[in-house]
Amino acid sequence: MPEFFTLIPPDEARARWFDALSVAIKAETVAARDALGRVLAETTYSPEALPAFRRSTVDGYAVRGADTYGASDALPVYLEVVGEVMMGRLPEVAVGPAQAALVHTGGAVPEGADAVVMVENTQPAGPGEIEVLRRAAAGENVIQVGEDIRPGAEILPAGHTLRPQDLGGLLALGITEVKVARRPVLAIIATGDEIIAPGTPPMPGQVRDINTYTIGAQTQLAGGEPLPVGIVPDRADALRAAVAGALARADGVILSAGSSVSVRDLTATVINDLGKPGVLVHGVAVRPGKPTILGVIDGKPVMGLPGNPVSAMNVYRLFGVPLIRRLLGAAAPARRTVAARLAVNGASAAGREDYISVRLRPADDGGLPWAEPVFGKSNLIYTLVHAEGVVKVSLDATGLYAGTEVEVELF
Repeated sequence: MPEFFTLIPPDEARARWFDALSVAIKAETVAARDALGRVLAETTYSPEALPAFRRSTVDGYAVRGADTYGASDALPVYLEVVGEVMMGRLPEVAVGPAQAALVHTGGAVPEGADAVVMVENTQPAGPGEIEVLRRAAAGENVIQVGEDIRPGAEILPAGHTLRPQDLGGLLALGITEVKVARRPVLAIIATGDEIIAPGTPPMPGQVRDINTYTIGAQTQLAGGEPLPVGIVPDRADALRAAVAGALARADGVILSAGSSVSVRDLTATVINDLGKPGVLVHGVAVRPGKPTILGVIDGKPVMGLPGNPVSAMNVYRLFGVPLIRRLLGAAAPARRTVAARLAVNGASAAGREDYISVRLRPADDGGLPWAEPVFGKSNLIYTLVHAEGVVKVSLDATGLYAGTEVEVELF
């Protein structure tokens, strides 16, 4: 095991952890309509052209564009109306020279026509005849066959997280099932003799378990499936049995508390006892969250989080969420950020990444909003409840001055 609290920069720690993992994406087939937020396990290709027929984008008259050349209010072009294209049916008419056919938005454009004149640019001229008051160029107001997507074209790549518009694109092509990465199951174990279930009234010295649920919620948002194991007392035999049982049921294990250096902090010892290579990182240069453990037991990731809820959530955002995306074969989720100005000085120390919880306040001058730090110790969950995001202070900085433009990563 590396010497404790030889602190490792977060990026290096994450790379060391991931390099020790051998990830095989497990796939399952689900209904496309139920696949929102799932990650594609294979690249999908279009089985057909979309649209499959030429469609009008407006209500109007299908015409030959050349026949409308020079049309104006002062000098309209007269065309014979040869029929109407009914919605949901193939055209039963064709358009020849100096002819037009009535079409509706989304309707098929008949043979012979290469443009559609908007109905607003026409007016009746007599029985079976219209005046065209404005020219329609060839292709105008017409969606061509395959203009949206062509047969055999790549639709979405493997590793893509499905969005609402993606589901629409798949279903428009008749793709009703997709192969997606199975959600990785991460067992979550809370440790500590002082930890009790949330529904239990605490006695003096006891605290309710919230990390199981905050970490579980982060897991769900990232695309994983949390498996709460329960609360384990500060005994090596009990923790060893709980972790071994969790490894048999899950794709990885997250332990809350027990990652520091006191005689009751058993996480590192248990990880090393249960399999190889064991603990890879013990101590990361971040605040909050320094006493973090990253390990692998016989190919499965194991993570020891600090017990303080703010630290646990910060560390899980930095390491647990990227782990889930890796197990899914997906790219890291897009970061939601806004530019702001720091309202007060933010202290830091060179050699570690600091994360300052902030809330946003509109600026009186209409400029960038103010990022106001929500100060508090890492065991105070309401410092996050009252915050809207975090500001990162980089490893080589010793703080940020008030008024500095910062990037706020939104929760």
